[in-house]
Amino acid sequence: MKPISFKRHRFPAGVIRHAVWLYFRFSLSFRDVEELLAQRGIEVSYETIRCWTIKFGPLIARRLRRLRQAPSPRWHIDEMVCWIGGRRMYLWRAVDDEGEVLDLVVQRRRDTEAAVRLLKRLLHNQPVEPETITTDGLASYGAALDQLDLRHLHRPGRLRENNRVENSHLPIRRRERQQQRFKSQASAQRFLTTHAAIYNTFNTQRHLISRPTLRRFRAEATSVWAAAVA
Repeated sequence: MKPISFKRHRFPAGVIRHAVWLYFRFSLSFRDVEELLAQRGIEVSYETIRCWTIKFGPLIARRLRRLRQAPSPRWHIDEMVCWIGGRRMYLWRAVDDEGEVLDLVVQRRRDTEAAVRLLKRLLHNQPVEPETITTDGLASYGAALDQLDLRHLHRPGRLRENNRVENSHLPIRRRERQQQRFKSQASAQRFLTTHAAIYNTFNTQRHLISRPTLRRFRAEATSVWAAAVA
């Protein structure tokens, strides 16, 4: 991968990288990041930080996805309601059975066409073929899988069977509240796609592992981040 160019920016590359990491890694607003940087003697406005996240966030996310190992072939799909710009929309998300976010798409409808769009993105972008696709009881999933000749992989279930993806909605809900809801469909798609890539990198599921293993996973995540932002 070619090095990221930080030319024509007044602040050093390390400051920009750290600001972008803080914003997407934690549930912080632009003003929160501004305050944290000011505590370190770095005076930068929240509007500048917003421009950095828009310019460098998606680029870093693409590089992080290239560095990720292949996910599990057991997929879980669900949709959640979001109010974006005063309109009711749906965030369609897919995760594997280990909680890694595979893909997501913000759409205005909750029907077969919307389900087909997400499934096509998954089949095109993921390096592995699915073994099972677990969903809730929404009939649109079955119709979409019929169109793609994947009905034999379908595992329709109740909440417990699809609990993996239901729980993975929680970080999105926290960011939605922090940002006082998303302002537009395009900005929501951009932010959530970037957030997912960084979340996958640093999500260690610390409650399931020992302290030495946690330290090793954190070191690996930091190394991957350093390679992606170089």
